[in-house]
Amino acid sequence: MSLPTVIGFTLSLLLFLGAIVESTTNYKIFLHLTGFLMVVGGTLAATNVGFEARYVKQALGNIKAIFFSPKMARGMLTNEVARVIRWGYMLQKNGIQALESDVKSLKNQDAFLAYGVSLVVSGYTGEEVRHMLENQVETTFQRHTVSVEILKYMASNAPAFGMMATLVGLVIMLDNMGDDPSKLGPGMAVGLLGTLYGVLFARLILMPAAEKAHQRESIIRFRNMLVAEGLVLLAERRSPRFIQDAMNSYLDPAIHFDIDKAPKK
Repeated sequence: MSLPTVIGFTLSLLLFLGAIVESTTNYKIFLHLTGFLMVVGGTLAATNVGFEARYVKQALGNIKAIFFSPKMARGMLTNEVARVIRWGYMLQKNGIQALESDVKSLKNQDAFLAYGVSLVVSGYTGEEVRHMLENQVETTFQRHTVSVEILKYMASNAPAFGMMATLVGLVIMLDNMGDDPSKLGPGMAVGLLGTLYGVLFARLILMPAAEKAHQRESIIRFRNMLVAEGLVLLAERRSPRFIQDAMNSYLDPAIHFDIDKAPKK
């Protein structure tokens, strides 16, 4: 689990709850199971009608994933440059056959890299490798960001179902008003909780999850574009130093790879 994410979320939540503590001592009034179930249940029902179940499941998984460390961190990009440069030296020394063993080991670790290296081993030109890898990068990104659109769809629907929960609560409250008018105030407070739950569900959970999922997929897309450029240069049999400079041009200077400072093996 990502510690900065947990700390940031906890502090922000404490600030939010602190505002409530300052306003009232009757905290139980903010708990209303029926309103909560109407918001969550209605939002999920509409989403399952609008999207395939497997994509909905993937989107819900992204909500949980926001509390975990990303698969691709900034420093790993330098390692990707180093890996491609190592392959460049292997090509210079032992020819294309030197990469074949790496293809086999990569298949269960990184499908994109395995596919890219297999294209180089197959003898395609640099332009052909570029075309196929760009297709792979873009179609993968589009598939993986379907869940982002689903989360945004859920976020747009949650407040509407919150309003529905409020309307249902008000109808029930007005129906019972003749029995005891003194319950009008508390009943209205409970009815309005549906709207509160809908807004909180959308703005505190769904939209942040959508934004973080999109951010992480964008980072993976960038990494794949970086690797694709390196593989194109391998296919063109460019020198390791040229590969270094070309791939470094994608990166922040602070994380550039330097052949001259790399440990000698």
